[in-house]
Amino acid sequence: MTDPKNPAQINIELNEDVAQGTYSNLAVITHSASEFVIDFIRIMPGIPKAQVKSRIILTPEHAKRLVAALEDNIDKYESVHGQIKEGKDSGPVLPLNFGGPTAQA
Repeated sequence: MTDPKNPAQINIELNEDVAQGTYSNLAVITHSASEFVIDFIRIMPGIPKAQVKSRIILTPEHAKRLVAALEDNIDKYESVHGQIKEGKDSGPVLPLNFGGPTAQA
């Protein structure tokens, strides 16, 4: 429901299951002409099979807004906590073709 004083305001509900969050240490992004698909995956050491924990499908416009919002939040984070270091140990090194669909333009 919207606030009559601010019709652009959206009331967002966060249920308890979603509020707990889901850990992911890998994201695989594919796209078509009409959508971007982001699969959030959890890879655990010593376990040969990884699971997609969540899939988010976005329009290209929403994907671009998501990138801008992430860049803004990373800038704010780094201004308080220092630069985020990306090194050899920053995540798993995997082949770019996981057996999933190939990205398309």
